[in-house]
Amino acid sequence: MTFILITNVAAGLLVTAIARPLIHRRIAPNALYGFRVRRTLENPEVWYDANEYAGRCLFWFGIGTSLAALALFFLPGIDPVAYAVSCLIITLIGLTVGVALSFRHLNNLPHQ
Repeated sequence: MTFILITNVAAGLLVTAIARPLIHRRIAPNALYGFRVRRTLENPEVWYDANEYAGRCLFWFGIGTSLAALALFFLPGIDPVAYAVSCLIITLIGLTVGVALSFRHLNNLPHQ
């Protein structure tokens, strides 16, 4: 179970590290890294706005998953399988919410 804890906390912290350059608008439009959809790739202004927002979602997702993994680890009597499944469910819900919020933000940006 310790391995699962370390993996989930490390993954959450890695996501926060990956999100920081997006938040600070340091990543130019590219084909590998960022919130890459047609609209963001076609317009640099939209790219930076959408990726800053998506980066913030990723940052808080990473913090949240790391904290949830830590909290669940110290839950008395939790079974290792229940712990792993709970961490997976939290990760999937967090990613789904982050992607949905990012698309909602993108749709609210003015069309240019």
